[in-house]
Amino acid sequence: MRVTFLGTGSAMPTGERFQTGVLVQDDGRTLLVDCGSGVLHRLQQSGVGYERISTVLLTHHHLDHVADLLPLMKARWLAGEEHLEIVGPQGTKALIDDLLEVHEYMQGKLDVQVREVVAGEFSVAGFDVSAYETRHSLPCLAYRFGDLFTFSGDSEAFAGLANFAEGSAILAHDCSFPDDVDVSNHPTPDALGKALAGREIGRVYLTHLYPHTEGRHDEMLESIGAHYDGDVRFAEDLKTISIE
Repeated sequence: MRVTFLGTGSAMPTGERFQTGVLVQDDGRTLLVDCGSGVLHRLQQSGVGYERISTVLLTHHHLDHVADLLPLMKARWLAGEEHLEIVGPQGTKALIDDLLEVHEYMQGKLDVQVREVVAGEFSVAGFDVSAYETRHSLPCLAYRFGDLFTFSGDSEAFAGLANFAEGSAILAHDCSFPDDVDVSNHPTPDALGKALAGREIGRVYLTHLYPHTEGRHDEMLESIGAHYDGDVRFAEDLKTISIE
């Protein structure tokens, strides 16, 4: 399996980090998880391209995770592609219907198939996926791809999510702010380290990084390391990880 971070930033993007998007590829299968602003450009830079994205899996519906959905639809239509499947939590169909109502000229340009999922197991784009409900300000699902890769989506750090990820070769986890920012719905390094303490995970990548984290990576890693002794690194846009 190959996992490529297309966007590791947040709703306050920087020139270095675009909004959330993760590309999952394995044995000819390709899946885009989330589609925030800038992800369409990162797809081109990754060498994959929007033509190969026929399925998008959404963690939730905040703007920084869905902003490039309509641009993706339009690009695929202009490139002569005929369909797009969008899978996500409850409310995904209403979201897509409302977007197409606003941009009426896009109606009927593609065969857009929408499927809503809940916590549990399902298949998407040929992948077997497990979903777990996170703690966020909107309904949000974390996704696990067997023992290879788990993506937290947006969430506070808590034991249930850490248990869900345990045994994964790679965990990409929200770590939006340093410890001195008072925040809910996202974890700080101290909270994340406490939640992960004692868990067996191959490697953890921190993502969904707000500008507040710039220049403070070392102290954030130290804060996590005070509780969790595993391999923790910062995700970067266009970083690709091969997982076996």
